[in-house]
Amino acid sequence: MKERLQKLISRAGLMSRRQAEEKIRQGAVTVNRRIAEIGESADSQCDEICVDGKPLRFDAKVLTLMLNKPTGYICSMDDPQQRRLVGELLPADLGRLYPVGRLDYNTEGLLLLTNDGALAQHLTHPRHHVPKTYLVKVRGCLSDALRKKMESGVRLDEGMTAPARVEAVRRSGQNCWFELTLREGRNRQVRRMCEALNLPVVRLKRIALGGLRLDDLKSGMYRILPESELAGLKKIAGL
Repeated sequence: MKERLQKLISRAGLMSRRQAEEKIRQGAVTVNRRIAEIGESADSQCDEICVDGKPLRFDAKVLTLMLNKPTGYICSMDDPQQRRLVGELLPADLGRLYPVGRLDYNTEGLLLLTNDGALAQHLTHPRHHVPKTYLVKVRGCLSDALRKKMESGVRLDEGMTAPARVEAVRRSGQNCWFELTLREGRNRQVRRMCEALNLPVVRLKRIALGGLRLDDLKSGMYRILPESELAGLKKIAGL
């Protein structure tokens, strides 16, 4: 059965539909050795579909896992700067798994990886407002006034952030710890919000996402999500 190319590429877990559309526009997608066009459909059983010259493959088993990402790794499948990749923390026999969203190089904590392209796309789409909770350590003091600003919205270059939730505030010497829950996903948002309030981030760790919590999963370790947790994620993602 024929499906739109961007849907097939997403279903294969390679990238989101939006990213797939951009690949098609760039001429990086071929169908039976012919450069594909936007809006084109193909049959994964009959047609040879290639992205960047590599055949599109569909994993036999859909798999989603939670990784406790250490600092010093990037959420990408390759890196021109030869930095360590999160995929290096997983055994090769799990097959191709792709990060759902990103944690930057110096941020640690809960990261989902999957070969379910539809789930990845829906979890990262802004309209679903999937909650993400971070444990934040900053230099300085998060006063009541700064806390209210962070919860009501912080002005960044592209505009005000959405309302957030701040909990479990505690002092530790010259530093302050707190938990911050966001429902949007701007680039480096937590660090930029703190910087805007003159609170440099010392440590940043994502501890929860969409009802899932990192709990006692050790740094660099992973666990495969059972169907019960996947069902909760899919409900939040609107699937």
